[in-house]
Amino acid sequence: MNLNTLKPAEGSVRQRKRVGRGTGSGMGGTSTRGHKGAQSRSGYSAKKNFEGGQMPLQRRVPKFGFKNINRVEYKPINLDTLQQLITSAGVTSVDMDVLMQHGLAGKNDKIKILSRGEISSVVEVKAHGFSQKAIEAIEKAGGKAIKL
Repeated sequence: MNLNTLKPAEGSVRQRKRVGRGTGSGMGGTSTRGHKGAQSRSGYSAKKNFEGGQMPLQRRVPKFGFKNINRVEYKPINLDTLQQLITSAGVTSVDMDVLMQHGLAGKNDKIKILSRGEISSVVEVKAHGFSQKAIEAIEKAGGKAIKL
């Protein structure tokens, strides 16, 4: 085998289609574009989601629901997470600054304390919201739940 004898595999390379080169080529006249219409013209490009005039999917599917602009989204933090924070960092009071320092909340987050897990330390917790069971668990452990 030499470099001058290399050639592609049989049937793997096809001749380029030369359109618009006379009727004898079989691809003259309309240049394989068919007769008239937008797709036969130069400069045509289909619009995104265009389905050939058929009613497009985004118009066939009904609209539903709405976005409540007054909804207040809380970031949930559970009691077991608080207990872990208290034991690892040794804090006696948990507020927004402490939560932000330890990466549990962002500066614009609203915090709600939920009741998953146990809390055994006496701690003062300041948050935007509490579940009823979370308040009971914090006060049972000897702490305070203060709503911001």
